[in-house]
Amino acid sequence: MVYFMIHDIVTLEKLNKYFAITQEALDMARGAFDSTRLREAEDFFDMASRYFSDARFFFDSKNDYVLAFAALNYAHGWLDAGARIGLFQVKDSRLFTVDSE
Repeated sequence: MVYFMIHDIVTLEKLNKYFAITQEALDMARGAFDSTRLREAEDFFDMASRYFSDARFFFDSKNDYVLAFAALNYAHGWLDAGARIGLFQVKDSRLFTVDSE
């Protein structure tokens, strides 16, 4: 017999939560590029956007919660890394691993 714990399952509620959080982080990062490293910021943002788009595809077209969740984590990882190294000038520790003001 196979047992699953609730934290072992990618639920619709969990996906909706992470889609919302990642969309919010994308929106915040979009207007906060470091102008001295614009090319790098645009590259990180492009990768995050592409992974977010992939997540939507896996969720909406394939109904694949696992791949959608994985793509969301990659998307947010690119955003978080960009924020951490200062490519995105954000100060929201709820969405990024940066210090809040």
